[in-house]
Amino acid sequence: MSLNPDTPAPPVDVPGDGELRATIKTSMGDMTVRLFEKQVPRTVANFVALAKGDVEWTKPNGDKTSEPLYSGTVLHRVIPEFMIQAGCPQGTGRGGPGWRFGDEIDRSLRHDKPGVLSMANAGPNTNGSQFFITEVPTPHLDGRHAVFGELIDGIDVVKNIARVPCGPGNRPKQDVVLHEIEVFRA
Repeated sequence: MSLNPDTPAPPVDVPGDGELRATIKTSMGDMTVRLFEKQVPRTVANFVALAKGDVEWTKPNGDKTSEPLYSGTVLHRVIPEFMIQAGCPQGTGRGGPGWRFGDEIDRSLRHDKPGVLSMANAGPNTNGSQFFITEVPTPHLDGRHAVFGELIDGIDVVKNIARVPCGPGNRPKQDVVLHEIEVFRA
């Protein structure tokens, strides 16, 4: 997948009319988000392609696959009164799809409320597959993490996941599984 900032964003292949949405289905319930396709097209295209299996990515063992990346992964980092994080194919917070892409920051999209969907990263221009959903406003993340959606249903699921017992690294002691991400228009 090419996410070069000098080229147009790849098209999002989701048929139908209406705004782009995704339902994140977990072992603790479902969350539905509105995706900001027009404001941050590269970030949304990356998320959708990985969710649907529309792009080849590299598994932790080095094999290439076009399976949906998120299906069967775990929410590997949860912090009450902050956020829940997912999208690591290794389940450790250190993995990704085998590529990184630059930050796509739209200053009008802010971490100003609960339920903000944003890219997790390890510093500038290190986006891959990991994302988080805020439980509370987190303005200190503005300009550092690309907001690409917002929760429209399921804040109770975010709150419940954020409060599961955790061990080292804020990893849940019992796996919270991300079963699949269903992308659609409504």
